Amino acid sequence: MKVALIQNKHFGNKKKSVKNTVCDIRTASVQGAELIILQELHQSEYFCQSEDPKFFLYAESWEEDIRYWSKIAKENSVVLVTSLFEKRTAGLYHNTAVVFEKDGTVAGKYRKMHIPDDPGFYEKFYFTPGDLGFEPIQTSLGKLGVLICWDQWYPEAARLMTLKGADMLIYPTAIGWFDEDSKKEKKRQLESWITIQRSHAIANGLPVLSCNRVGFEKDASAVMDGIHFWGNSFVCDSQGEMLAQAGEEKSILYAEIDKQRVKEVRDMWPFLRDRRIDAYADLEKRYCD
Repeated sequence: MKVALIQNKHFGNKKKSVKNTVCDIRTASVQGAELIILQELHQSEYFCQSEDPKFFLYAESWEEDIRYWSKIAKENSVVLVTSLFEKRTAGLYHNTAVVFEKDGTVAGKYRKMHIPDDPGFYEKFYFTPGDLGFEPIQTSLGKLGVLICWDQWYPEAARLMTLKGADMLIYPTAIGWFDEDSKKEKKRQLESWITIQRSHAIANGLPVLSCNRVGFEKDASAVMDGIHFWGNSFVCDSQGEMLAQAGEEKSILYAEIDKQRVKEVRDMWPFLRDRRIDAYADLEKRYCD
């Protein structure tokens, strides 16, 4: 199965950003990609750099956005993983991945579970933690274990998706550097980000597809300079082997997923068989004092 990750930047407004993304989707479809992954909050700038109520207006188009991306998936006959700002009701919003089937129907959605609150990443101001659980989304290409950005640091999330039958783990992402960070610190951050996700692939015997954004985005509040999103989107197989990796520029990343290889790896390294589920009760505690 051929997959494509659209590693893109923000083009200044929604209209331009969406137009550019759609162009890339069409290109990827023509190149034979059946599954296309978009980055986190791909319709807009990463507005969570500051806490400003005006950005809640972005979620007002939630229903319209669903209809639009449904049309794009159908026109290109692809399974499409989007990342949208969901307005559930006034004062209740989610960071939500919506998956569309090749015929444009909604295959399912996932609401981001782990919500960060750090300088430049003030997501708790905007997003309520997800309440749909860690449920893979059934599509014509298999069960997609869709998670979002901050979720990628939590092995529990990847494990639960695996235990519920996911065929792969997918992470739409928005992560980058601050200019004040040293070169060594930037290198450490990037390597940690890649390593933790490759570890999820190995521990669960599943391919991982991680799609990040690129480009510099200025902090609208002017409190900080902004974020340089580091790109480096990648696809690794069920042993953590890198199948494809992008750089720090806008690009379409292609890879081939071999489902038979997943079975072979799991048969050879049966980690699920040897789990001591009788001894893991303490995982339900915040900390074992």
